[in-house]
Amino acid sequence: MNSQVVLSVILGGALLFFIWGRWRHDVVAFLALMIAVVLGVVGIDDAFSGFAHPAVITVAAVLVISRTLQLSGALDVAARYVTGISDNPLANLVMLTLVGAVLSAFMNNVGALALMMPLAMQTARSPAQVLMPLSFATILGGMMTEIGTPPNIIIATFRRDISGEGFALFDFAPAGVPLALIGLAFLIIFGWRLIPVSRRGSKTAADLLKGASYITEARVEKGSRSVGKTIRQLERLVDNEALVLGVIRHGYRQLGRVRDLTLEEGDVAILRIERSAFHKLLEMADLTLVGDAEVGAETLRSEDIALVEFVVMPGARIDRRTPHDVRLTERFGTNLLAIAREGERIERPLRHTRIQAGDLLLMQGEKSSLEDTMTILGCIPLAERGLQPIRRRKRLLPLGILAAAIAATSAGLLPIQISFSAAVVALVLFERITPREVYDSIDWSVIVLLGALIPLGMALETTGTTGALASWVVGISAHVPVWAVLAAVMVLTMALTNLINNAATAVMMAPIAHSIALQTGANVDPFLMATAIAASSAFLTPIGHQNNVLVMGPGGCRFGDYWRVGLPLQALIVVFGVPLVMLVWPI
Repeated sequence: MNSQVVLSVILGGALLFFIWGRWRHDVVAFLALMIAVVLGVVGIDDAFSGFAHPAVITVAAVLVISRTLQLSGALDVAARYVTGISDNPLANLVMLTLVGAVLSAFMNNVGALALMMPLAMQTARSPAQVLMPLSFATILGGMMTEIGTPPNIIIATFRRDISGEGFALFDFAPAGVPLALIGLAFLIIFGWRLIPVSRRGSKTAADLLKGASYITEARVEKGSRSVGKTIRQLERLVDNEALVLGVIRHGYRQLGRVRDLTLEEGDVAILRIERSAFHKLLEMADLTLVGDAEVGAETLRSEDIALVEFVVMPGARIDRRTPHDVRLTERFGTNLLAIAREGERIERPLRHTRIQAGDLLLMQGEKSSLEDTMTILGCIPLAERGLQPIRRRKRLLPLGILAAAIAATSAGLLPIQISFSAAVVALVLFERITPREVYDSIDWSVIVLLGALIPLGMALETTGTTGALASWVVGISAHVPVWAVLAAVMVLTMALTNLINNAATAVMMAPIAHSIALQTGANVDPFLMATAIAASSAFLTPIGHQNNVLVMGPGGCRFGDYWRVGLPLQALIVVFGVPLVMLVWPI
């Protein structure tokens, strides 16, 4: 079979699986690569060349640097100061979106959003009307520099591969900055008004505790059958539909890891139990209900135990798995108290509830390990910093190291993958981040996705597939001006990036845009830049960008809300983006 046909079938199948979303994007991409190698479309020697590609190294380095900036606390202080200037909600929205956009120009989009979300939730009257504009603002901000978003890094390195010289760090700014400002103006003036005020987000731990799971206290009376039993045995009496969150003994609360504690006469167990099993447990365990009021959030906290909301990241280890599957309590010593999805609490038993990306989880655990546990599982905290100590000593040092890396890259002293990798080494040597945190900071699903797709992208050109696709596009647009073809490339890229990962979109569309430019006799640069802008414009769906998923649960956003705000925003980017790109890079 013709190699072009084989590769087209492989990539078409991968695209369908990306859209389907049943399998993780990195799994689909790696499977597609293996099939391409077995069928001879990608050479064996080239199979893993993508993992050494400069774009992959740069993305990993940016993720590590972003995480270090979060840990340093320097950006927290600046963001809190700037956004606390006014009590006016509209003024706060302006400051939140502006600061979020600027931060995301120099760090990972997700990291910028994670920094700003707690501040946004504090000032929000309607969470969705603040969080969705903030998510879009951080995506827009990434358009302004090469390191702002993976598509820009991919496009810059692709240009270097085809011409020997890539786009520089700030080459994206002449078009990216005006488009970001236009987008921010739309969000601030009109965008937030398009989101229904009725969208409810879960703002406090107390809100989430008022669900189907009943949290209360029960005493072990004299002569009770529970005396001498461990907490683990007590939970098994009702098939683990009860979870003991702590024990009060002699007036002292023991919270956290109590499952091996042996119950004594007079102990009071703090329980989270499904209402359906409530009376069964009291009867079988011979416990007496203490009062008739449910336990509040403060009872579940202590000096060492935290109660924090976390948002599940797309592709997280816990995504599409249940607390039972990951042995959340047994392995990590962390208790899941409630789940909110699209602003509504899950009303069914939690132990066997399949968690989804964007879910808001209310967790109880030890302060010293809770954030590390959630990082391993793929969640980010929706709370003021306080779980993991901020490294206040020399907290401006990471900013200085980042500035040095940017300066070295801008001056042409070092390529970006070298300067940013050197910055990571410096951060480790100066103990601003530990080696373990370096590995935890990297989103390995994105690394595998890029490493697998880059050889496939190269095969698009070597097999002549991009030429064939470009000929088809040029053929059907033979009687339209080149600017219209450029606009069509942007629209097609936007359609893809709203359905699949933006990095995957950039890898797939870059060679196609290049071939279209060559066959129309146009300058390649405007086509590549238009592709970069469009690949970053994922505003129509929550699955198009990680940030959109992250605000869905806390903001109570619905799928249709993204269309309401995202469609006019994308139209503005096309309308203003095409002439801007052609003005900066003549076609």
